[in-house]
Amino acid sequence: MSATPPNNTQAPAKNGTRKKGLTVIAAAVIVAGLVYGGYEWIVGSRYETTDNAYVQANVVQITPLVGGTVRAVYADDTDFVKAGQKLVSLDPVDARVALEQAQAQLAQTVREVRTLYANNSGLEAQVKVREADLKRVTSDLERLQADVARRQPLVATGAVGKEELEHAQSQLTAARAQAAAAQSALQAAKDQLASNQVLTDGVKVEEHPNVLRAAARLRESYLALQRAELIAPVDGWVARRSVQLGQRVAAGAPLMAVVGLQQVWVDANFKESQLAKLRIGQKATLEADVYGKKTEYHGTVQGLGAGTGAAFALLPAQNATGNWIKVVQRVPVRIALDPKEVQEHPLRVGLSMDVQVDVREQGGQMLSAATGASAPRLQTTIFDTQEKAADEQVNRIIAANLGKVAAARTSTTTRVQ
Repeated sequence: MSATPPNNTQAPAKNGTRKKGLTVIAAAVIVAGLVYGGYEWIVGSRYETTDNAYVQANVVQITPLVGGTVRAVYADDTDFVKAGQKLVSLDPVDARVALEQAQAQLAQTVREVRTLYANNSGLEAQVKVREADLKRVTSDLERLQADVARRQPLVATGAVGKEELEHAQSQLTAARAQAAAAQSALQAAKDQLASNQVLTDGVKVEEHPNVLRAAARLRESYLALQRAELIAPVDGWVARRSVQLGQRVAAGAPLMAVVGLQQVWVDANFKESQLAKLRIGQKATLEADVYGKKTEYHGTVQGLGAGTGAAFALLPAQNATGNWIKVVQRVPVRIALDPKEVQEHPLRVGLSMDVQVDVREQGGQMLSAATGASAPRLQTTIFDTQEKAADEQVNRIIAANLGKVAAARTSTTTRVQ
């Protein structure tokens, strides 16, 4: 029985199949590399992307300027409030009592200051009376001096008795004492007039320091009463309400927040290796996880942060101690959104975003330039009415206590001005 010869044709077939497979794999890797390289050259070099981005907005804390007990809460979480709308009411009893005391004190002060001005006329008249008394006494003194001078030579001839001369001399001594007393009384009257004029010279009753001090106390008490009602400084949605009825709150304690979702932006935290091409003014495309890829936002790079997030952390890293491991740092980049798109698809603070910045435009700056004096970025005018109302109340009380003549003089002066 003879052995069957081996089949040598199977080995070359297997080697050819393996070689063909390896060639296909190598070609696929080369094509993938070329595709990736082309993508990086055409697309990747034009854009910087990150998914470490979150929506931000102005979160206005509602804090009382005065302490008190919460009497009413007018807004709750998720409520929309308008600027000037009442949010929380504190018990106003103490503030109202202080206001009434300040009103009475201002009225009394105005009347006391009016008395100072009225005393000037009385003191001037008193000075004139003392001057007249001094003139009369001086005239009597001169007459008595003349009488004594005439009688002294006549005593030696016996024409005038010694007793009569002594009587005339005693009258002269009394007249001198009266003249000295009149002079002292005149000087005292002048000093009193000057002292009173120091308190009144150069100012009107309503501008007197005492009146201004009492008016300032009234304004303080009036504003304290107004501040017992906490109002919304801006339009927005209420969040983080922690205040409760009956709670005793201190000045500065956070009670709730008003979030202005009408003006939101995105803080995109790019790696430090991505910052080289980022410039202010570059266009950005954003997607929110809450809406998915079907909704696209468009924005503009508004500014790059002045430091990394770790540098401003509550507990910054201490890289000079212990073992050190390098961690890629990130810098927040603010991106302004299109308000119309935000209105159509509202966002919330803290939502995640995917950001893609077109870095082809390199004409912008990496840091914001100095702008100098400009209008406020954020401003509210709801508190201006409180100050104006306080001034009106002060003016009303002063006018009511000036008296008819003073009030008429004040109104005349106002018309002339």
